[in-house]
Amino acid sequence: MKPVIYTRGQALPGILAQRIAILDGAMGTMIQRFKLTEEQYRGAGYAGPGGTGERFKDFERDVKGNNELLSLTRPDVIRDIHEKYLAAGADLIETNTFGATTVAQEDYQMAHLAREMNLESAKLARAACDKYSTPDKPRFVAGALGPTPKTASISPDVNDPGARNVDFETLRAAYYEQTEALVEGGADVILVETIFDTLNAKAALFAVDEYFENSGERLPLIISGTVTDASGRILSGQTVTAFWHSVRHARPLAVGLNCALGAALMRPYIQELAKVADDTFISCYPNAGLPNPMSDTGFDETPDVTSRLLHDFAAAGLVNIVGGCCGTTPEHIAAIGQAVAPTAARKLFYPEAA
Repeated sequence: MKPVIYTRGQALPGILAQRIAILDGAMGTMIQRFKLTEEQYRGAGYAGPGGTGERFKDFERDVKGNNELLSLTRPDVIRDIHEKYLAAGADLIETNTFGATTVAQEDYQMAHLAREMNLESAKLARAACDKYSTPDKPRFVAGALGPTPKTASISPDVNDPGARNVDFETLRAAYYEQTEALVEGGADVILVETIFDTLNAKAALFAVDEYFENSGERLPLIISGTVTDASGRILSGQTVTAFWHSVRHARPLAVGLNCALGAALMRPYIQELAKVADDTFISCYPNAGLPNPMSDTGFDETPDVTSRLLHDFAAAGLVNIVGGCCGTTPEHIAAIGQAVAPTAARKLFYPEAA
C-alpha cells in the first residue's frame, strides 16, 4: 500500500516511530476550575486580546456550559489551558472544538457560530504550539471533531426503534465545515474522537476525506473510539475489532480509545486494538479512573496512579500516543510523560514486508 503523503504534520509519523508522543488532558475539567459565571461565558469583564465585548450580552438563552463559546468570549482561558498542557510536556494539544459543530451548537441556538468557533479555536492552539515549539520538540495542533449529541444509528425514542434525530448528510455537512475551519486556523492533525456511533464517525471521515480532496490538503488523521462499559463495545454495538474494520479504510495515522473508562478497565480493549491494527499507530487517553464528586477533578485517580497505569501499557508495547481524557490535568500529563519516557514506542508490523 502506498504511503500517505501529508501536506502538514509531516514530522509526526517519524516521531511516533521513535518514541511515545504525549497528548494533552481534559479541557472541560480545566475550564471547570475557573468557575466561570453565565456573564463571564458571555464575555463580561474581559478586556484582553481577542474577545467579543458586548456581543453576547443579551443573547436569548443561557450559554454557561457551552465551552466552545469560550474560544470567542474568553480566549484567555483557553490560551492558559493550552499553555499549561504544553508546559507539562504535551506534544499534541486538542482544539477547544469537541462540540463545535452546527449539530451540537443547536442545543445553544448557536449553530451559526460553529465555523467561527473552529477557526478561532484552531488559531489559539496554533499560537500556543508555535510559542512552545523548538527544533528538537515540535508541537502539533490536533483539530478535534467530537461525536455530537445526536446519533445516526440509535433511536432517541424507545417506543420507536426506527426514529432518528439526525441523518448522515446533516452530519457530513457539519463535519466538513468544522474540518475546513480547523485547517484554515492552523491544525496539523485531524482527530475524530470519542466515537460512540460508528455511523457518525463514518460521516466525519467522509467529510474529512472530501475536504482533503477538494482542498489539496492532507493531514494526519487520528481516530479514537469509546468503549462505554464492560461489554467491550461502543454504544452503537460494535466490538473494538469490528470498529477498526469499519474505519480502517480512512488510513489513519493512529487509531485508539478514549473516555468512558479509566486505564485499568481500558487495557484489554487497547490490547485487542493493538493486535488487530498491527500496521497503525495506537493512541490511548483514558479518564482519570471513575467519577468521584468528592475529588478536585471529579475523578478518582491522582497523576501518580494514571501515569503508573499508562507506563504499564507502554512497557507492554501497546501504545504510540498517550494522554488523558475526563478528570486529567497538566499534572497528570506531566506525570504520564515522565512515566513513559524510558519506554520504547510500539513497533508496527507490515505483513507485506515480512
